Amino acid sequence: MTDTHTKAMPSGPQLVHPPQSPMPNHDHADEIDLVELVRTLWREKLLITLFTVIFALAGVGYALTAQEWWTAKAKVIQPQITDFAQLQREISAFQPAFDIYQADGTVLVSTQLTDVADAELLFKNFVNGFNSLENKKAFLMNNAEFQHYLTENQISDADEESMDRVLESWFDKISAQQASKQESDIYVINLQATTSNSSFQMLKQYIDYVSAKVYHDTLANVQALVLAKENELQQQLRVLRNQASSYLAVEKERTQYALDIASAADVNQPVQNLGDGEIFAINLGSKALAAKVSALESVKNLSVVEPRIQQVEARLSLLRGTALDKNIHFKTYRFLENVEKPITKDKPKRALIVVIATLLGGMLGVAFVLIRTAFRNHD
Repeated sequence: MTDTHTKAMPSGPQLVHPPQSPMPNHDHADEIDLVELVRTLWREKLLITLFTVIFALAGVGYALTAQEWWTAKAKVIQPQITDFAQLQREISAFQPAFDIYQADGTVLVSTQLTDVADAELLFKNFVNGFNSLENKKAFLMNNAEFQHYLTENQISDADEESMDRVLESWFDKISAQQASKQESDIYVINLQATTSNSSFQMLKQYIDYVSAKVYHDTLANVQALVLAKENELQQQLRVLRNQASSYLAVEKERTQYALDIASAADVNQPVQNLGDGEIFAINLGSKALAAKVSALESVKNLSVVEPRIQQVEARLSLLRGTALDKNIHFKTYRFLENVEKPITKDKPKRALIVVIATLLGGMLGVAFVLIRTAFRNHD
């Protein structure tokens, strides 16, 4: 008998599945083999060395032929009173013509001229003049060192585009800046040129150029203020004279009417309380009124009628009789540190250039070897 517990076997062919191979570990496949990497670099050491040497030689060549730049510096501060005492003394000669004299005897002092001789303003004008692009351009175009630089670099005035680029680059080499936030009253002025001596000489020359420009501008401002005040006083004098002349004419006509009325009323002698409130007062009497008419007709000096005319004439006479001395000496800055000839150049930093070029050549050589090896392995 057949065991009833025996399972029936399926009939037909049996499918046999082959054993599955383990899945590849991609994490291990993507890992960098440092030993193989070092071996690859060692095998290609000559190529890497060639890259390094080529770039090092290029760096040496550039460092030896690159344009040198040297910066001369100085520190300046506001001028002291002794630096512009002559300017103040010159201005004080014109000051009375600018002051205002009031009827009660008080004098209002004008600050128009004194503001021009202010230490802070003079120094500000110097700093602004030093940083002025117009001043920089005018100075450079007439400077022998700059013209020599243009000649060496074959730049002519006819090539406006190249000239503008050169001038713009040189503008950045001339500057006056605050020494620091803590020393806001101290300014560092510098000029960069192609040699140590040329930067030293050009900075001294530019300081003198700016100083002369500010000097003449300051005197021109004083002269302009004096001329403006003279014109103003002339206008005041004309107005006061016209007012005085009008007053004389009106007073003469009014007195003549009063004389006619007094004569008609047969009032020859002064009479009290007679027509005091009338427009034509006849209380003086005809004789006195006739004398008044005669006196009004004989008035030649209008200051008798308008005393302010005499004040204006005196101030105007002061301005016309005082000449501005344009040969006075004053400074708009004071050196805290004088201009010194630079002992080290700003650029090129030859050692640094060679080191960077050598490192760059080595890195590019390594990169080239690794990339070429990667492509070969991929193929």
